[in-house]
This record gives sequence, structure tokens and C-alpha cells, in this order.
Amino acid sequence: RHSSDTKDCRSVYGRNQKHSRSCWNGKIFGFHKTRHATQNVTRVYWEHGRYPVFPEAADRIKVKELRDTHIQMTNHHQGMFLATKYLLKAWKQRRGCEFDKVRDRPGMKNRPSQPSEGTQRVWMSSQMLYGGRHCNVQQVIPIESFGTLTVLHLPNKNYRRVGHFRNRTFSDGTERFDHGLSSGLLTAMNLHLEIRKNVKQRPRAPYDGVRMIDEVDRRGRTPLLERRMQEYQAYVDRGGVLSEEDMKKTALLEGR
Repeated sequence: RHSSDTKDCRSVYGRNQKHSRSCWNGKIFGFHKTRHATQNVTRVYWEHGRYPVFPEAADRIKVKELRDTHIQMTNHHQGMFLATKYLLKAWKQRRGCEFDKVRDRPGMKNRPSQPSEGTQRVWMSSQMLYGGRHCNVQQVIPIESFGTLTVLHLPNKNYRRVGHFRNRTFSDGTERFDHGLSSGLLTAMNLHLEIRKNVKQRPRAPYDGVRMIDEVDRRGRTPLLERRMQEYQAYVDRGGVLSEEDMKKTALLEGR
């Protein structure tokens, strides 16, 4: 399917363009005009900034059959969960779980009004399900589709405020968000690379990932373009496995 989709993708815009595009799963991606706009754009995984990333923020599954394909987050904090009828029934019947009973989050012994295991949202979406003193369900996240399972649920201003809590104003419109990203936040790129450094990458044969289509004519070719296309072809030849050098090159913009 990917092969036919790539052919369809190519036929959409022809071969007479003077810039590089990518086709993947029938979709067209153009990079020539967007690199500057996205150079400093990033996603962060909220409240998972623990270092070193492995094993402090994420860790491999202990079950042998899943160790090379799945991971778990060490902080039981997620935005939501999805479950089948089978799982809901199993959690209901599991001893000490009672996942079907909606209840308040546990409070501190001497101060019940203060949560001992996170807020009500964290309790209902995460801690009650994964906590060792409760349902004790094993979180299992497939490596290959990790990014597609994340949910954007916070505005950008939240992560831009990290590290600047003492210098912010909410109501008069003067709050600034032009300072850099806090080093305490775990970025999507950082986690992506750490996963591939710590969990064995599995080559895909035949390769079915992003296809780069080189349509730059002789007048527009540069040493940078030649190097990047060679690196891309080597990546494809490895079945989509990142090399150590690949992992060092995360900038969208490089000097010509």
C-alpha cells in the first residue's frame, strides 16, 4: 500500500518542482518553505522531565516478549486512557482495584484536603490504574507508535512558563513568552532519540517509511543537499534505523 500511495503522491504534483518533497502513506510534505518556521518548534512531555531519561523517565518492559518493542513511563501521569470491554471487566474484578467505582483521590493522613497521590484528574486517569497499591496495571506503550498515542492537551504558554513562575502576570496582557525552553522539560525529540539509543531498533524490510523525492536540478544542487540525500539513502538501506551520527543531527537548518 505504501508503494502505491507514494506513486499516487508523486503524480499529484509531478516532477518539475525545484525543491525537495517527501511522500509517505499518500501524503505530501514540502520542506522548502517551512524549515525556518519550525526550527524552534517542539513538543514536550509534561511532568516527565526526569534524567537520565532511561530509566528515570521511561524504562523497558520487564516481560521478555515486550522488552524490544514496548516501554513504560515511570511517572504515572497521563492525559487519558482507552480500554476495551474486556479490560474494563478485568479491572473491575481484579482484587484491590475496583476501577469501576468513582471515588475521591487519596488524601494525606493528617491533611485529607491535600492529595497524597496527585490531583483528582491524575488519580482517575493514571494513579488508580497503575499505582502499585491500587490496580497495579502494567503500562505498555509500543515504541513504533509512541508519538501517535500522545494527546496535545496543554497550551504552549504552560511550558513557556516553566522556570519563570516568579515573573509572570496573568491578567494585564503583559506576560512574555519569548524566553527559551526550560532544560527541565522532556522534549519529543529527546525522548525519540533516547528510546532508539536504549531499545534495539528493528529494520523494516521492505522499507515503508518517508520517501524523499529529489527534484532539484543541476543549478540548484549544493554540497549540503548531496550529503543529506546520501544520508537519507543510507537510512533507507538500513531499513529506517538511525545511526549514531543521525542522532546528532536534529537541526532543520544547516549552513550551506
